Amino acid sequence: MTRCLLLAALLALPLAATIAGPARADIDETVIVPSEAHSSVDQQTAITYARELIAAGQMDAAIKQLSEFVASHPAASDAERFLGDLYYREGKLDRAEAVYRALLAANPHDKETHNRLGVVYATQNRVDDAIAQFESALPGTDSIRDLVLMHLRKGDLPQYEAQMVGAATDHPTDADTQEELGEIYGTLHRPAEAIVYFRRALDTDSHSIAALNGVAMAYLDLHDHASAAHYLHDCLNIDPFNYACIDNLGVAEIQAGANGDALNDFKRAHRLEPERPEALVNFGYLADLEGDWKRAVTYYVQAIAVNPYVPESYINLGIDYEHNGLYPLAQAALIKGVAAAPYDGRVRYLLARAYAAQGQKALALAQLKAAQTSLDPDVAEIAKEETARLLGSASTAPQ
Repeated sequence: MTRCLLLAALLALPLAATIAGPARADIDETVIVPSEAHSSVDQQTAITYARELIAAGQMDAAIKQLSEFVASHPAASDAERFLGDLYYREGKLDRAEAVYRALLAANPHDKETHNRLGVVYATQNRVDDAIAQFESALPGTDSIRDLVLMHLRKGDLPQYEAQMVGAATDHPTDADTQEELGEIYGTLHRPAEAIVYFRRALDTDSHSIAALNGVAMAYLDLHDHASAAHYLHDCLNIDPFNYACIDNLGVAEIQAGANGDALNDFKRAHRLEPERPEALVNFGYLADLEGDWKRAVTYYVQAIAVNPYVPESYINLGIDYEHNGLYPLAQAALIKGVAAAPYDGRVRYLLARAYAAQGQKALALAQLKAAQTSLDPDVAEIAKEETARLLGSASTAPQ
C-alpha cells in the first residue's frame, strides 16, 4: 500500500515549503512501437513504452499499443495483466474482467491476477465474488485491506478479524499470517496493534517488503517519521524500485519537514509507475502547501484520470474547492468520490460539508450518518459532532 497525503482538517498539516512541480514528460516518436516491430520487443519493454505514453497523458494510445502487443504475444502474461489494469483504470470493467479471467484460465494460481479480478468485482459490488478472489490472492499480494472492506460491506467484519487473530495465535512464526493481521489492524486504524504483528512478521522474515512497508505506514499514522523512514530505507535496500516504499518515504520526509527530499521521492515514484495516482496526489499536496491550490487541483484531476477509484484524489480536490468557496464544484467532485469509494467516511463527511454550505441540511445529515460508520474513529467522531451542530442549528432557527 502507498500513502496519499490529505489536506483535511482531520490530519495535521506539515510546514509549508517552496517547491517546483514536476514537468510532464514529452512523448517522443521513438517510443511508439509499430505493429510490425512487436515481434522483436519483449513484454517489459512494451510495458515501459505504455508507461511513457501514460506519463505523456496518452492513455488511449498506451492501451492501443499494448493491446496490439498482447494480441501478437499470447504468452506475455505480465503485459496482458497490465493491459487489464489499464482497462480497469479507464472504467472498462467488462474488458478488464475478460483479460483477468483469460489469464486465470491459463494459470489458476496467478495470485496477482486473482487480486486484480477481486478489485473489479469489488468495484461492481459483487462482494462474495470479490472475497473469493482476494482470498485466492493470499499470501503475497496486497489483498488484506480489500478483504477488510469487503467484510465490512458484508457485515461480518468482527468474525473475519477474530478468524485472523486465531490464525496468528496458532501460527506465531508464520510471517505471512502475522503480516496479514498487521494489515488488518492498519486498515482498522489501530496502528499500535499493527506494529506488533508487522514486527513479529519481520522477526521471522526480515526481508518481507509487505511487512517493512506496513510497519512504516503504521508509524506514519503515529507521526513517528523517524521510525517509518528507518523501515522504508530497509525496504529500499532490498528493492530499490519499490513504488510504495519510495512514495511512503516521501510522506515520512514531509512529516520531518524535508519537503524538497519528499518531492524528489514522489518524482521518482511517478517515473517508475505513472499509471498510479498516489504520487500525483502528493504532488498536489505539496503544491497546496506552497499556496498554489490551482496547480494542486490539476494534479488531483490527473490522479483521477489515471485511476478514478482512489478516494484521496476526490478528498483533496473537494477540500481545495470548499476552502475557496466553490461548493458546487466540491459537491460534484465528492459525489464522484462516493461512487468510487462508497464506504469511505472522509468523502461522505466532506460531501456533507458541501451540502450544508449550500443550505441542503437533509442531504448533509444523510452523508454524515454514513460517515459515522467510518473505520477511522476520528472521522466518525467528527461526523457525530457535525450532526449535532446541524441539528442544533435547525432547532434554534427562527420559526
